[in-house]
Amino acid sequence: MSVEAVQFANPNASASLPSVLSSPASSITDITLPASTAEAAAETEALVQELTKEAFVESLPQPAPLSVPEPFRKPDESSSRLPAWMTSQAPIIRQPLVGLRMEDPSLPLPRFSPIKRKMRPEPIDTMAGIERVKAEANARFDESVEVAFNLGTDPRRGDQQVRGAVTVPYGTGKTVRVGVFADGEAAELARSAGAEVVGGEELVAKIQAEGGGSSIPFDKCLATPDMMPKLARIARILGPRGLMPNPKLGTLVSPSSIRDTIHTMKAGRVEYRADRTGVLHAAFGKCSFHKDHLYANLGALTAAVLAARPKGLKGGGMTGYILKATLSSTMGRAVPITLPSLQQAVAAAAKR
Repeated sequence: MSVEAVQFANPNASASLPSVLSSPASSITDITLPASTAEAAAETEALVQELTKEAFVESLPQPAPLSVPEPFRKPDESSSRLPAWMTSQAPIIRQPLVGLRMEDPSLPLPRFSPIKRKMRPEPIDTMAGIERVKAEANARFDESVEVAFNLGTDPRRGDQQVRGAVTVPYGTGKTVRVGVFADGEAAELARSAGAEVVGGEELVAKIQAEGGGSSIPFDKCLATPDMMPKLARIARILGPRGLMPNPKLGTLVSPSSIRDTIHTMKAGRVEYRADRTGVLHAAFGKCSFHKDHLYANLGALTAAVLAARPKGLKGGGMTGYILKATLSSTMGRAVPITLPSLQQAVAAAAKR
């Protein structure tokens, strides 16, 4: 049996092994132990050191996790907003998209369905169109009945402008406030005829100072010829609102005709004008009117529009002039009407 020399720190060389291990290291004494005993001591020392190391590591505080900046974070797959067909693992089918119709929702490509176009309604008789507009009016107020004429004129040409006014037989159902720019005797005639606002240069100065808005408490405007130079100062205020007096509309009147013009405006005067696209819009009554009254008002309005046909336009009557006519209420849908039935309404209005 081989022996190895092992050094223990013990002042007493003859002391036992436990006392040797527990005594302080004051001196070094060489003792001989069997090889198995030395290996056991080495293993015990290594085990003590390993246990001490693990206990020390476990006793250390755990470090807080580092915060990763937002640009460097890995996206969360659960919160991805990509559609399912983009995240699908199905193989991509490479084929042209023209005419492709996919019935399987598991495929990664979206579905393609044919576009369903809305069919335009066919034009109907004028009286039937008025009845349909009245039946479909379901707003909480008394809606106006309007007509839209698609004209064959060129709005860019000055000789093809369509503009005018007409008095319909049964009125428009609207309360019209009339303002008159006049002085002296003409102003007194306007007040006696029922004009809401009458004034001269002081009214012009008030509108110019306030810039419009509440300073214009009228819907229609009349003026005598002597007031036109003074109205030039507020032309930019009245013009965009359609209130500037114009001889074509009959709003530039002489003092002797002020009374009749005011009565006509309050009775049911309809002004019409084609816009930049060649479409003429005008309201000729209310949905509460009887259908025969609306029919008569529409006939009178159409007759006035036909009378305002530009001279340079080829053809006659409605040919090449009124291309399409559509009726509607304020909140309702459009109802196209036939031109021959509209011509019959014009003929009936001429017989009155």
